[in-house]
Amino acid sequence: MSTASPVDRAAIAADLDRARLALHELLGNATAADLDRRSDGTRWTNEQLLFHMVFGYMVVRRLLVLVRVFSRLPDRVGRGFARALDAGTPLFHQINYLGSCAAATVFDRRRMGRHCDRVIAKLQRSLARESEADLRRSMAFPVRWDPFFDEVMTLEQVYRYPGKHFDFHRAQLTLG
Repeated sequence: MSTASPVDRAAIAADLDRARLALHELLGNATAADLDRRSDGTRWTNEQLLFHMVFGYMVVRRLLVLVRVFSRLPDRVGRGFARALDAGTPLFHQINYLGSCAAATVFDRRRMGRHCDRVIAKLQRSLARESEADLRRSMAFPVRWDPFFDEVMTLEQVYRYPGKHFDFHRAQLTLG
């Protein structure tokens, strides 16, 4: 019998929705000039950075699968995988940058909000189906990839991750 307190799914779901609504507000209030302006502290324009913020939610869907798989394997396998990913950090950062630049041309200011709505709805449905035991599953993460990755993360932490990522980058936007 577990003594861990139950996961506050309502808080996670509310945080997912908070970011979704914030994105719509940011997009709705931004002019074309605002979106084309450089962000603060990144090489992206505001539009590209907004897509990158949405991409954080897209990535979580894949991370959930990885945690489900690696949590069933010996810990040394997951740690080895995380070390291998950490070794590729410079390449990861370059792909992350260029990928967001390219993807923002497809999921642009007109499509980004709808795409975010779909991704967050899928995350909320997935969260609602998770058992408490599943939310406690964990795996090693490549800590050099993102300042919000811990050495070991549970599914619960992965569901909470994109809100931290979103808020961090929101402060870098230079919108009106």
